[in-house]
Amino acid sequence: MPSDFRSENSIPRHVAIIMDGNGRWAQKRALPRTAGHKEGLETAKRIVRAASDLGIKYVTLYTFSTENWKRAQEEVGYLMGLIKGHLRAEFEFYKENKIRIEHIGNLSGLPRDVQEEILNAKKDTEHFSGTTVVLAINYGGRDEIVRAARKLLESPSQGKILSEKDFGAEFDMPDLPEVDLLVRTGGEKRLSNFLLWHAAYAELLFTDTLWPDYDVEEFKRDVKEFSARNRRFGGVENSGGAR
Repeated sequence: MPSDFRSENSIPRHVAIIMDGNGRWAQKRALPRTAGHKEGLETAKRIVRAASDLGIKYVTLYTFSTENWKRAQEEVGYLMGLIKGHLRAEFEFYKENKIRIEHIGNLSGLPRDVQEEILNAKKDTEHFSGTTVVLAINYGGRDEIVRAARKLLESPSQGKILSEKDFGAEFDMPDLPEVDLLVRTGGEKRLSNFLLWHAAYAELLFTDTLWPDYDVEEFKRDVKEFSARNRRFGGVENSGGAR
């Protein structure tokens, strides 16, 4: 464990990242937006490896949102191909770092070949015991909540008094822990429909750094910033504590 972190409890269990700024990174260099996405993939690999080295158990990457279908057809097609090719080509990276791949999002709304690559990656890595990398592909927080509600309406237990646990059990990955730290690169300061339920008590960090320029040292600084925060989850430390 790095000496600049106070204790194991100060390492977030689940880090979620909105990888924003690929297109602007490319435009600043007079490159096509697709070049930014390709470079962003390399950044994702570096950050995942760093998270694994720090002992972070879950990393969720906002890879393709339900709103991203509105982008130009050429860019959408490139992103689908990049996802499919990456899942197929990076098995040795997963194996070396003991990374388990999971997926959240509306799988049925993806092209059939992309669906197959996601399912194959999950199966091929299901026995790895290191960091779980959750790829949010065709994902929207509202969409996940609506799909969970539909499952409950169709279930035999319809009409019973539901708990948060009952509702969470219908999400895409029921055992996904709540987000501890949510990082957004690229300068925007909003959640953009990402993990709305899971991030209810997440610590939020926003950086102006464009995703392809986000490096391991900045990631470690963000984790260190998380370790210095006092998380009260709506409570107080004592009778004189802040509200």
